[in-house]
Amino acid sequence: MSVIHATGLITAPVPVYFETFAPAAATDHPTIVMVHGGAHSGACYQRTADGRRGWAYLFAERGYRTVVPDWPGTGRSGYIPLDRLNGAMVVEGLGALIRGLGAPVTLLTHSMSGCYGWRLLELHGDIVDRLVGVAPGPPGNIQKAAPVYAETEREIETEASGQRVRIDKTAPVVPTRDFVERKLIGTSRYFPRERIAGYAASLRPIPPNILLERQNVHGRQVRVSEPGKLAGKRILVITGTDDLDHGREVDGAIVTWLNANGAKADFCFLADRGIVGNGHMLMLEDNSDEIAGIILDWLDDARTSPHQAS
Repeated sequence: MSVIHATGLITAPVPVYFETFAPAAATDHPTIVMVHGGAHSGACYQRTADGRRGWAYLFAERGYRTVVPDWPGTGRSGYIPLDRLNGAMVVEGLGALIRGLGAPVTLLTHSMSGCYGWRLLELHGDIVDRLVGVAPGPPGNIQKAAPVYAETEREIETEASGQRVRIDKTAPVVPTRDFVERKLIGTSRYFPRERIAGYAASLRPIPPNILLERQNVHGRQVRVSEPGKLAGKRILVITGTDDLDHGREVDGAIVTWLNANGAKADFCFLADRGIVGNGHMLMLEDNSDEIAGIILDWLDDARTSPHQAS
């Protein structure tokens, strides 16, 4: 199926740049909005690490109009002063984009944007019908607060991914090579090692408020105010086996919390599918097409059949 590619920009309440990948022939499938994680832009859904077509194309070829934004304040969405930019503003901008697309919308989040997805589902559940969380960050409701070892007006010493880190609260946090190799790639069997340098060069600084929220420093992670609004929502959480911060117990706890609040959430830990060795960047790795197929099959099933607990 041929794919039509277009670009767009909303300007209020904050600028959000987005790209659309649409099947040439209209279908009755919902629109999918793919939200990138920290240190990335929407480009992570367009090309894999080794240069193959990314998920945006694969989902469009399966009949889903796919919209890929850059977070407010990130990439081609433009600059927002660091002292103003936080998760609430990202949610506000993405929410405006979603409402402009019209129902129904399926939301796909990854990593740091996971917490934005839970909040967007709460706020825009009349439009967002389903959500796929790819190694998603938890809502602040259930995330343990990171320790604070020292703090001044300018700097804070806390913990991230099991390491003690010092963060300048006034400057973007530039991804280090250690961050790339430990956190984003880790022990993955599927990330092409010869592509690491090019991948690392493509990454973007993370706004400090966003990073501190992700670690839930001072309890600042984005929360779901009314978890009952997630009741009845179809949700898939999918996680690889070699993801530093997203083990079976960690992401399984998100699914447990969702279902305790009435959602209809499934957990796909890839080892249960016989797929062992994926790291954090499922959409970039060598078997990304296979992972996309699992998500697409779930989406197709969710459109045509009642919920089946996994």
